[in-house]
Amino acid sequence: MPDAMLAMSGVHTRIGRYHILHGVDLAVPEGRVTMLLGRNGAGKTTALRTILGLWRASAGDIRFDGTPIGGLATPEIARKGIAYVPETMGIFGRLTVRENLLLATGPRGFAGARLEAVMDAFPALEDRWQIAAGLLSGGQKQMLAIGRAIIEPRRLLVVDEPTKGLAPVIVDSLIAAFLKLKAAAATILLVEQNFRMARAVGDSVAVMDDGRIVHAGAMADLAADEPLQQRLLGLSLGSHQ
Repeated sequence: MPDAMLAMSGVHTRIGRYHILHGVDLAVPEGRVTMLLGRNGAGKTTALRTILGLWRASAGDIRFDGTPIGGLATPEIARKGIAYVPETMGIFGRLTVRENLLLATGPRGFAGARLEAVMDAFPALEDRWQIAAGLLSGGQKQMLAIGRAIIEPRRLLVVDEPTKGLAPVIVDSLIAAFLKLKAAAATILLVEQNFRMARAVGDSVAVMDDGRIVHAGAMADLAADEPLQQRLLGLSLGSHQ
């Protein structure tokens, strides 16, 4: 996978006595949105946490820009330009929106253009600049979590289930935000259960089942093939309008 910004080859991950990933091969091309789909328990979050070094691969190879990162600590991986938004979001509820974003910028403080990009993607945050993050709605918290990840220049944005538990109108806002990031040629690896979101923003897709990649290809091809959706994901496009 020489053209991939991020590549996993034959990756196995064991957590205690549990063997979660079984030889995962995954490529994330630069400047594209790669969707990682699969049923609950398929191993998607484990794959993300293994990429970030939060869990250590027991076998296989993980490369970023062609350089092995599988043996690095999480802070070292982050410093290479990989930002991670976990399912838990990881914001500081007692701090304001401004303070949460400021913490993500380091000692230099806000960079004007980057802050403008965050506000352009998530205009709802600008109106809540001085509000404690814990008082935000679920969708606004998710926007803040993603804003924290992109306020500093990052080569790769890794996001775990950003629409989980959100109302359809909020999902629409997140779709619009990701489309803006996509238009700016961001490289994104996105785990998602909402197929409407996946169809709207994804360029390529990999589907996991039982700790393995069982399908990889263009997102548009999967979106157009309802029998394949049913076989891989147990759903049809008609149920996710």
